[in-house]
Amino acid sequence: VQLQASGGGLVQPGGSLRLSCKASGFNFRLNTMAWYRQAPGKQRELVAAITSGGTTNYTNSAQGRFTISRDNIRRTLFLQMTNLEPEDTAVYYCVRPGNYWGQGTQVTVSS
Repeated sequence: VQLQASGGGLVQPGGSLRLSCKASGFNFRLNTMAWYRQAPGKQRELVAAITSGGTTNYTNSAQGRFTISRDNIRRTLFLQMTNLEPEDTAVYYCVRPGNYWGQGTQVTVSS
C-alpha cells in the first residue's frame, strides 16, 4: 500500500488549498478513505472520510469548509479546503483504514 499526499503549502487566513493523495497497491475503489491531521503538540485527529460509495462525513471543524472527494479511475483522494484558519495548521495525512498512512503534507495557515 502506498499513499502519496501532495498539495500542502503556506496560505493566508481565509485562503484555500486542495490536497491530493495518489493511492496504489490496493483496490482503491473498494475502500473507505480518510484525511487526518496532526497539529504541533497535538494528537492526530480525523478531518473527513469518504466511503467506497461516496458517503462523506466531517468533523465539526471541517464541516462547511472542507470537501472530501475521490476519483476512483485515477485512484486519487482529494481534500478541498476553503476559508482556512490558523488552527488548521497541521500535517495532513491520507489514510486507508487498517492503519495505512501516507507520508503527510504540511499545511501552514499564517499571515
